[in-house]
Amino acid sequence: MNNVLRIDASMRSSNSHSRQLLDYLTSKLDSHASKIEYRDLSEHLPLIDEAWIEANFTEPSERSAEQRATLALSDSLVVELKQANIILIASPIYNFQIPAAFKAWIDLVARAKETFKYTENGPVGLLENKQAIIIITSGGTKLGSDIDFVSNYLRHVFAFIGIEDLTIIDGSGIGRDEQSIIEKAQQEIDALSLLV
Repeated sequence: MNNVLRIDASMRSSNSHSRQLLDYLTSKLDSHASKIEYRDLSEHLPLIDEAWIEANFTEPSERSAEQRATLALSDSLVVELKQANIILIASPIYNFQIPAAFKAWIDLVARAKETFKYTENGPVGLLENKQAIIIITSGGTKLGSDIDFVSNYLRHVFAFIGIEDLTIIDGSGIGRDEQSIIEKAQQEIDALSLLV
């Protein structure tokens, strides 16, 4: 079973370089995937708040109906992630970081006892045997530069929940040379070794 989860983090539904590159990547998997689940973060996710934190840290068997409702969206996002073998994400860089909606998604899926656990030797990710491919685009922020606060953060947070097979496709610097950056990113996609 090759279940694919596609996540679009751009807040633009059209004229989005990250979405266009993710379309290109997704087309490579169309004939191999048993299922492709789509999650568009431009439809907005709630930020975690005190009620969510209280519900999350209450033992599942002790949660009230209201607490279960508070966690319902987070639960469904975690299930999507658990069921996927391959996770495809496209994210622009906004003001030197990932979009707020992408961070909200991370906050909703990075949950103790669900996607990671604490042990005597530190935290251990629970989402194993998955492949993640993240396309990062930007107008001017170059990946690997002193102002790249995105790529290492994403590598860390995905490894934290157990996804260590992670590839970043570099679509950064489009504002300087759009055509060549897009072509280079497509070449990186063409060279991918996919779990299909």
